[in-house]
Amino acid sequence: MKHCTICGKEFDETQPADSVFLEAGAWLAEEIWKDSGEICPQCLENRARLAMMYAHDCNT
Repeated sequence: MKHCTICGKEFDETQPADSVFLEAGAWLAEEIWKDSGEICPQCLENRARLAMMYAHDCNT
């Protein structure tokens, strides 16, 4: 179990992606922000939704 660096919640990093937002958030964590494995699934989904709306430089 790890602690999320955004919200502090404990999470299991081996949980498989079960939504497209979670997959997108995992990609962003790995490729853009370089914090893969440190963010919980809920924060990854939220990050992907926010990036879709506001991070236009990542959406090209």
